[in-house]
Amino acid sequence: MTLQDAYLLAPEMAIAGLALIVILLDLVFKDKRIIFAVAIFGLFVPVLLTWMLLGNVQACQDGVPDAFLVDLCSGGNLTAMFGTLVVDQFALFFKTLVLAIVLIVLLGSIDYIKRIHSLQGEFYALILLSALGAMLLPATTELVSIYISLELIALPLVALTTFLRDLRSSEAGMKFLVLGAISSALLLYGMALVLTYTGSTDLKVIASATSESKFGPETYALFLGVVLILAGFGFKVGFVPFQMWIPDVYEGAPTPVTAYLSVASKAAGFAIMVRVFLLVFGQYDLGWEILFMLLSTLSMFVGNFVAITQNNIKRMLAYSTIAQAGYMLIGIAVLTDPASNNQILGASSILFYLAGYAVTNLAAFFAVIVISNNTGSEEIDSLIGMGRRAPVISAILTISMLSLIGIPPTVGFMGKLYLFNAAIQTGLVWLVVIGVLNSVLSAYYYVRVIRKLYSPSADSIEKIRSSFPVRLAVGISGFGVVGLGILPGPVIDAAKISVKAVLVAL
Repeated sequence: MTLQDAYLLAPEMAIAGLALIVILLDLVFKDKRIIFAVAIFGLFVPVLLTWMLLGNVQACQDGVPDAFLVDLCSGGNLTAMFGTLVVDQFALFFKTLVLAIVLIVLLGSIDYIKRIHSLQGEFYALILLSALGAMLLPATTELVSIYISLELIALPLVALTTFLRDLRSSEAGMKFLVLGAISSALLLYGMALVLTYTGSTDLKVIASATSESKFGPETYALFLGVVLILAGFGFKVGFVPFQMWIPDVYEGAPTPVTAYLSVASKAAGFAIMVRVFLLVFGQYDLGWEILFMLLSTLSMFVGNFVAITQNNIKRMLAYSTIAQAGYMLIGIAVLTDPASNNQILGASSILFYLAGYAVTNLAAFFAVIVISNNTGSEEIDSLIGMGRRAPVISAILTISMLSLIGIPPTVGFMGKLYLFNAAIQTGLVWLVVIGVLNSVLSAYYYVRVIRKLYSPSADSIEKIRSSFPVRLAVGISGFGVVGLGILPGPVIDAAKISVKAVLVAL
């Protein structure tokens, strides 16, 4: 590793160093508030380093790269680690998103993790280490690096899933570990088949080697390899038929871990799917758009229909994430359609939808945490009367549910509008009709939550209490749900610029 490589990897090295510092401080200080403060304020170091890299990337694109990085500037982007990692606007977009998610998760978890007092240091460190993988993954341009980054995300989350150390949590961790190992095996086997066909694990070389490929006997091995890689990605983002782990893991894991898993892992997974299919496999006609249309339709219907039957709000939100993955696959179908010239529109719609979904789901989960910490229950019926006991928290949870349906002026509405517009311009009108029908279907169980919140209750009317960091986390995410719905322009523009940075490499 050269000094230039270290500089380009500075945000990841900073967050790894922060995780190590948290572990060491946990050995010294009994007051866990010190560790919490270090973890929160320490996050600003990788944030600043990420913004510094944004300036370096812009200088490279303007043709006036810094003298220190001039050797690594190629095609308007900066490359590191012998070309296996790229620093461009696309990677920096997701680094920023992941760091924002981690900040909100750490703030919102402080009350909940008091029940695991002896493991608080490990909790913060494992979240940070998982974030390290999530920051690396969107920047990877080589198959082995992709695999390593995915495992960096998953393995800390397996440990975090078991932190409650009860039967349900242990079962969730075991399912996550076993099914995750199976998906990793499928992913590696698919990568081996692609390597056999192309002779390389570098995405640019693979793109060049497969640029003229057509579906036929000579490409069966390649097609199977890509399908197996897609199966590995499918497990990480949770679309049908690779969703079987999600309900039990989401229910059994500590709720802050579930919140983090539902957005960070999904964001990183879709990020690498966009890069891989935009840069490589979406460039030739093997019918990927048909496959993604089918997966999208199945995910939306399965997620929404099963969510209707749930009485536990974490399981309901788990099936909701499956349906949400189905909506995002509409964007993947757009960018892989060979007859379409809307790759930028399709890919940027996914990025904007991911950002909006992140703030929406975090707001929902941390509102649930505040309520469940006081009621001791995660059942939907336990929400009865909360509109009176916790008016602000209930209002934010209501806004989150409306956003997940796609009701204006929330970010969920703007996300679906942007996504459906991309599909319509590509000619996928029937897929948009299915998406709209599923949005109407989802209203049944989302409105059920709202109805419970504002139903009169004969039980206690004592006010719900929470600490300032938790209220801050709920407030930031709730503000994001409305703010990005009213003013989506800056994030949409950033998403378009990010996608164009990937296309520069073509």
